[in-house]
Order: sequence, then structure tokens, then C-alpha cells
Amino acid sequence: MTNLEIKELLDEKYIAYCNPDFIQSDPISIPHQFDEKKDIEISGFISATIAWGQRTSIIKNANSAMQRMGHEPFRFVMEHSEKDLKLLDGFVHRTFNAEDLKQFVRSLKHIYSAHDSLEDVFLEGLNLDERNVKSAISNFKHVFFQVPHQIRTQKHVADPMKGSSAKRINMFLRWMVRPADRGVDFGIWKRIPTSILSCPLDVHSGRNARDLGLLSRSQNDWKAVEELDASLRKFDANDPVKYDYALFGLGVFN
Repeated sequence: MTNLEIKELLDEKYIAYCNPDFIQSDPISIPHQFDEKKDIEISGFISATIAWGQRTSIIKNANSAMQRMGHEPFRFVMEHSEKDLKLLDGFVHRTFNAEDLKQFVRSLKHIYSAHDSLEDVFLEGLNLDERNVKSAISNFKHVFFQVPHQIRTQKHVADPMKGSSAKRINMFLRWMVRPADRGVDFGIWKRIPTSILSCPLDVHSGRNARDLGLLSRSQNDWKAVEELDASLRKFDANDPVKYDYALFGLGVFN
């Protein structure tokens, strides 16, 4: 296929999959249950964090987390006591368990006690010269674990500085930053440009990117993310990550 044919295919699949029908079967359905910005951020971050495995299980368990927080995630985060954290006992999604969720609640309270939005923390570490969110994600992890924590929980927040593709955080950033004009993403973060977002690289998107000649690196690591970013920016420099819908959808739905 020529570059023009690839672009036409990706644009076609973006339009097909970036619509409200997509929400029902995707973890993004969880933050769509909320209207307040901080509830959307917290529910989105937790849902994105556990977004691996079967999507039905991801959605079921993310809903379970919200139910345990009384469907008021921001209020729960800011007003919880250690006794309240017992409401999270029994939560589990694969290797992410109740103790990890409790740590997330403590860390989120630490951040919101000093910042109005999670966006502020990503902005603190953002290096626009890099043309990606690598340093922003790394800084977020650093701040997230400034409070006392179990070392085991660190594995649930990726760090691209250590080579991780940071798939789930990149997906969360897409949710928060991309505009809401198609009824899927939220567009509630206005200070991070869509042009520097990175594609949430996973098995599905990686396989299709390689099949289309957009990615040659065999590993799904941060170097592969940068290579794929460069390819997608040739098709849309202002909003390259919109093609995540196309690459993911081609793998899951086609």
C-alpha cells in the first residue's frame, strides 16, 4: 500500500470506530458515568490502569472500584479515612489488588491536596522539545509515589524513561486531552497539545502498525512508540493519536 492508501484506510477506520457506539464495550465507558472533572480524572485513571486482559473483566472490575467508592471517586479520595479504605478490601483485577487500589487513593489525595488537576502534574514534567509525553509521564510517576507506599504498587504506573511503552497512561492521556467533538474522548485538559500525545501501543495496534509498514521495531517498548509516533504524525501532525482508534479497531473488530 502507498502512504496515501494507508492514510485513507486509517482515516476511514478512525471515523468508523471513534463514535459513541465504541464506548459501550471500552473502559472509557467508566469515566463517561461522571460529569465532574475530578471524578472523570480519577475514574479514568483507575480504569486505564487496570486496562489489560478481557475488556468485559476490565469494565466489570472498574465498576466495582467505583461502587466501593460510593460512585463519588473524588469525594472518597479526599475524605477517606483508613477505616474507609476497608471498603476496598476484596477488590482485584489480575495482579492489581485492594492494597494497590488503597495506595492509589492515598497517592491521588496527595496530588489533589496540592493541585487542582492531575493535568498539573503532567505539565510540570512536560518537555515540549521532546515532542512527546515521555518526561511528563515519568514526572507523574515520581510525584505519585512521593507518599509512603508498597514497592509492589510501583509496577502499576509505567515509566517510559525505563523503556516502558506506557500504553495505559498514554490511553488515559488520550481520553483527557483529545477533544470531545466525536463523543468519545473528553477534552477536559486544555494545556497539553494533542500533537505531542503518543499512541497507546499494545499487541493489537502494534501488529497492525507493522503490517502496514508504520513500525519496524519488534518490541512494544518506548522506542517503538516513538517510531510509530513519527509515522502517524506524517498523516496528521496535529492529532496523530486519533489513529489509535484505527489501529486498535483493525485488530479487535476486523
